[in-house]
Amino acid sequence: MASSELPAGTAMASAAAVGGNGGDGEQQKRRKKGGFRTMPFILGNDVCDRFATAGFGANLITYLTQQLHLPLVDASNLLNNFGGTSSLTPILGALAADSFAGRFWTIIAGSVFYQLGMLGLVVSALLPSLRPPPCPAAPGGPACRRAAGWQLGVLYLSLLCTSLGSGGLRPCVVAFGTDQFDQPPEQQQKKTSSGAAEAVAERKRRYFNLYFFTMGVAALLAVTVVVYIQDNVGWGWGFGIPAVAMFVSIVVFLVGYPLYVRLKPGGSPFTRLAQVAAAAFRKRNVAAPEDAGKLYQDRELDALISTNGRLLHTDQLAFLDRAAIVTPGDISASGQPDLWRLSTVHRVEELKSIVRMLPIWSAGILLATAGSHNGTFTIMQARSMDRRVAGRFEIPAASMSIFGTAATLVSLALYDRALVPLARRATGLPSGITYFQRMGVGLAISILGVAAAALVEAKRRTAAAAHGLLDDPDATVPLSVFWLVPQFAVHGVAGAFSSVGHMEFLYDQAPESMRSTAAALFWLAGSIGHYLGTALVTAVQRATRGRGEWLQDNINRGRIDSYYWLVTCLMVLNLGYYIVCFHFYTMKPLEMEEEQDDRDKECELSSINKNSASAGGLV
Repeated sequence: MASSELPAGTAMASAAAVGGNGGDGEQQKRRKKGGFRTMPFILGNDVCDRFATAGFGANLITYLTQQLHLPLVDASNLLNNFGGTSSLTPILGALAADSFAGRFWTIIAGSVFYQLGMLGLVVSALLPSLRPPPCPAAPGGPACRRAAGWQLGVLYLSLLCTSLGSGGLRPCVVAFGTDQFDQPPEQQQKKTSSGAAEAVAERKRRYFNLYFFTMGVAALLAVTVVVYIQDNVGWGWGFGIPAVAMFVSIVVFLVGYPLYVRLKPGGSPFTRLAQVAAAAFRKRNVAAPEDAGKLYQDRELDALISTNGRLLHTDQLAFLDRAAIVTPGDISASGQPDLWRLSTVHRVEELKSIVRMLPIWSAGILLATAGSHNGTFTIMQARSMDRRVAGRFEIPAASMSIFGTAATLVSLALYDRALVPLARRATGLPSGITYFQRMGVGLAISILGVAAAALVEAKRRTAAAAHGLLDDPDATVPLSVFWLVPQFAVHGVAGAFSSVGHMEFLYDQAPESMRSTAAALFWLAGSIGHYLGTALVTAVQRATRGRGEWLQDNINRGRIDSYYWLVTCLMVLNLGYYIVCFHFYTMKPLEMEEEQDDRDKECELSSINKNSASAGGLV
């Protein structure tokens, strides 16, 4: 930096002069950026995006089976694979955002790709040549013709575009929103009281709740209005309305451009992680010093990726510490380190933080697996049940998810307004409970949701048998569709705890330069969960074929309830795994700088603090 070439007093005087003249105007402009004033634009974009996503995704199983005539298992696996891909591409989006593009432009690029995918679906729904002919009306006629390969190719290309769009949106929107509450670097260098830090953490916690709440509102609108249009008006309108909503989201987001805090990307986090691993492997035979203070540190090198404070050394994963041991040839004559041979302690601890997070992160994978059947098997169950509400009006099968969404919204509202104040009195934490406890509660509740699904399916199948409908899959079973409400509601409550807690954990414990990557990890868990759902469905189908096949097109003869019980057992094991991982988890240690005493203040959050950390460390 140019100022480092001046004497200390001159540099300070110059800085003061700038601050007293033109600097005030610049700082005033900075103060006008960010904060809750940007939320209408960021969350407005996310509402339209979520409306579009839920609008075409909630009822896609019906489109695949009724319009393209795919078998139930094939359609279910296609949706699981699509959901998995849509949750995998955020890794690419996070890499682009953190490396070179920044979050703002990554969101714009993702929105454009998503718009193209939505337009492809609209064209597919409008042109008869892109769909197989309707099934014969006469009973006993020829079987329904399945969609041809090229017709499915148009669908796959459209879904691929929406998946790429999700890759730009999902990891960046939530992180871009939290950027609006981070203090700019010049303010972070000033003395910051613990009360101010807690206030920032509280605003971020409220933002996470608000983010998931707006997602729920958008999904609620989609599964009521859009699904009704798809079932009763037509698929062209049903896909067209979400496409228009996606276009509106892009416009709304661009309007807020002058107000946004746009942080510069700090370089590829994956490159830094690879450099640490390579340096540690290169020095695998070098003896580590007993004094960790002898490991390599470079404040200037780490300045861009540690504006909130550098990570402190930890004794875990000591093998990686070898990357910070200085050996001959590591530093050039100009004083610049070869980063593939030598890493700073901060960069080593970045990799350690990610590795420590992985066990708890992985506990969220099975949540996506358990929830994947809500968009496939549960909708097919609802289609077979009595869906009359009042007179001749029938609730669309895909609209049953409104009860899960409504339960999530109510839970989020009550969590902020009732649970947090009550828990705060008992624990003394500004957040009421830690995000570890929030995740654990969500995992426990989700077990009840899957068990409820198994019990209701057993009752539905019993009703079908009692009325001689086992061999008539198109008949309406005389059992109200509202028997499915409890399982949707319980899943909604579980999501209000587990999903928000999971995102908070990843954002708080990830290194600050990898927050887009942390959000991508949230979606990656969903991706693996969806792929695991595909593998589980395929394995169950093969294992039970010829022996009372559990999953078949005629769900009255199938045993979906047995499949649900299998998932319930897996969820119980997953909860036990999470508790063990939590017991051994160590919080990331962070060094805070305060000019008050002209020295570093070390604030280490260890495993003992997990249940009693302040808002500055645990939200």
